[in-house]
Amino acid sequence: MLDDWRGGTPVEQALTRWARGARYAGSKDRAAVRDHVYDALRRAESCAQMGGGRDGRAMMLGLLRLQGRDPAELFTGDGHAPAPLTAAEAEAPSKAPSPECDIPDWLRAPVSDQVDDPESLFASFAHRAPLWLRVNLRRATPEAVVASLAADGVTARTTPLCATALEATEGERALRRAAAYLDGVVEPQDLSVQRALDRVDWPGQGRILDYCAGGGGKALALADRSDAAIFAHDANPGRMADLGPRAARAGVSIRQVATAGLEDHAPFDAVLCDVPCSGSGTWRRDPEAKWRLTPARLDKLCATQDAILEAAARLVGAQGRLVYMTCSLLRVENEDRIDAFLARHPGWRLEHQGRDTPLTASDGFFCASLSRDG
Repeated sequence: MLDDWRGGTPVEQALTRWARGARYAGSKDRAAVRDHVYDALRRAESCAQMGGGRDGRAMMLGLLRLQGRDPAELFTGDGHAPAPLTAAEAEAPSKAPSPECDIPDWLRAPVSDQVDDPESLFASFAHRAPLWLRVNLRRATPEAVVASLAADGVTARTTPLCATALEATEGERALRRAAAYLDGVVEPQDLSVQRALDRVDWPGQGRILDYCAGGGGKALALADRSDAAIFAHDANPGRMADLGPRAARAGVSIRQVATAGLEDHAPFDAVLCDVPCSGSGTWRRDPEAKWRLTPARLDKLCATQDAILEAAARLVGAQGRLVYMTCSLLRVENEDRIDAFLARHPGWRLEHQGRDTPLTASDGFFCASLSRDG
């Protein structure tokens, strides 16, 4: 699979192709293989340097060494084990590379400029992000949900960082079978997203539009915290296919609106735009994103972000609110986009803006709240 990825195949496609051909592999085996692949992608350059090559075999050799394990104990040639190490492969580098080598050269400065401790930030990208859950406070308390999850094999804990958030610490793969999830009492949602939603003064009545709804996680969170009518839209309506069943489980109503019908429901008291972005804040979850991002792709994303802000702003009513979000750490996608919008629209003002990083809230996330003066 790593060889396929090196050859240009998206990692999820490579994983799916392998799973379809590996009928002998049980669910635990498939999960373990998936973890190995993603662990290697998070530290692709370090794995290559520690393994002495860039093919899949070398990357796995390097990953074992980074984990403090001797590859010779597993690469034995016995049974289904990989072939024994060659003399060259057995020569391990004397020193592990710096974590910064696992960030593409052209992105190191833009990412490190956003934090006081770039070394710790780079190191954080080497590890899997924890699973965070959002409690539906209309239905249950966090403490009750912790107890319910525990009964179904999922260990979770509350956090002082956000009233709605739980961190799952054990049994995460059992979540989809847990009663709290099946009953819509809890939904997966990263801590950084929940904190960003907390920072916005959402209207308690009126109309709120989630303009780039995707799967609808933020629309569901808004329905839990506001009595406003919640509307969801996405340029690709197929992304919202599961929103109806999820809303039904949560006991809330969310109206999906096609692009052609947005004007019929405007003006809105608040419009949320979680725009397409580089995903640089989520490299622990999607490490492939950092390797496929290019300067040209980033420029196109910034143009898309500007276009979405323009379109969404036209839907905001007098004295309404426009909320801009990204899962990016890059200033060019965050503050620069807000500054450019305000320069084009003097009738708007910035209420607040801020970010989390993997060092403060698991994922990197940016949020800015703008208000229309009249």
